[in-house]
Amino acid sequence: MRTAQWNDAVSVIDRVTLVLGAFRSDDKRLGVSELARRANLPKSTVSRLVAELVEHRYLERDGAGVRPGLRLFELGELATQPKELRSLALATMTDLRDATGQTVNLAVLEGGEVVYIGMLRGRNASRAPARVGGRLPAHTTGVGKALLAFSPPEAVDAVIAGGLARLQPNSITDPDMLRRELEAVRGSGLAYDREESGRGIVCVASPILKSGYGPIAAISVSGRAGLIDVKHLGAAVRTAALGLGRNLPARALSWPL
Repeated sequence: MRTAQWNDAVSVIDRVTLVLGAFRSDDKRLGVSELARRANLPKSTVSRLVAELVEHRYLERDGAGVRPGLRLFELGELATQPKELRSLALATMTDLRDATGQTVNLAVLEGGEVVYIGMLRGRNASRAPARVGGRLPAHTTGVGKALLAFSPPEAVDAVIAGGLARLQPNSITDPDMLRRELEAVRGSGLAYDREESGRGIVCVASPILKSGYGPIAAISVSGRAGLIDVKHLGAAVRTAALGLGRNLPARALSWPL
């Protein structure tokens, strides 16, 4: 393939990624104009891409807009690694949810973000910023800080270099403050989200570690601020993480990508 052809192909992939990435968890449908605004692309370009994505079933028409299509779901089901990790952790997550009555999350680190691959909602769960398949900036979440604390220093440097976004008033945006918090996490094995990723939501998290592999994932318990004592729940979360780290087989340890 000639260089110009290669550049064109990469450019198309980038644009398609921007269009598909414009959808959020609470979007029922989006019109071309809104997709163009979110993707920061010309409306004519987005209109053409949408037509092709609909033709290939990656998007489907819904009234005046479009929504993710069946083929995206089918491709998601082929991502076996996070599914296997979630399946292996399910019993522990269920025990933790039943013992605490709160929502239990399982997440992995990808770049400067965490990807939620498992979630069991508690009895009185409120609307949270996290969802299965969703992403949040790692520095704003308990699971993200738990994973960053045990990641190589260059991973933390890259997150800081990318800018520490403020999702909520309590989000950490100061690099020195983040480094001090990560040092504390390494000492205790516990990380906290104090309404940093979502208003009214707090959590306590712990990394799932395996000797020779580093941090595989992180598990957390989250709930409404003022209704749960995250420090009181820390021991249970830490015990769950340690147990998973001991018992996960090697085939489940190839994440993160």
